[in-house]
Amino acid sequence: MIEIFAYILIAIGLIFDLLGVLGLIRFPDIYSRLQAATKTVTLGTVSILLGVALYGISKSHFDFIFKALLCAGFTLLTAPVAAHAIARASLKFGIKVWRGEKK
Repeated sequence: MIEIFAYILIAIGLIFDLLGVLGLIRFPDIYSRLQAATKTVTLGTVSILLGVALYGISKSHFDFIFKALLCAGFTLLTAPVAAHAIARASLKFGIKVWRGEKK
């Protein structure tokens, strides 16, 4: 039963990661792309790692659980900080926000 929840979390994580990649391709400027990268990819990656931890619980692999939760915590702490640093550097460098197509 726990394995089913693990597979569901992994599938949800893959969907979020796919949407994040599509956002990186489709959005026009760096600020929009950062939003796609940090929000969806962080949620997707953490969801995959929680699914791996649940799978480790079902198989009694405690090393899976520890490593997956450690990586999930590291991702939750570092991804927003990195995105903030990139956005701040882009702003200080003078990259403008995209305002729409020129007519």
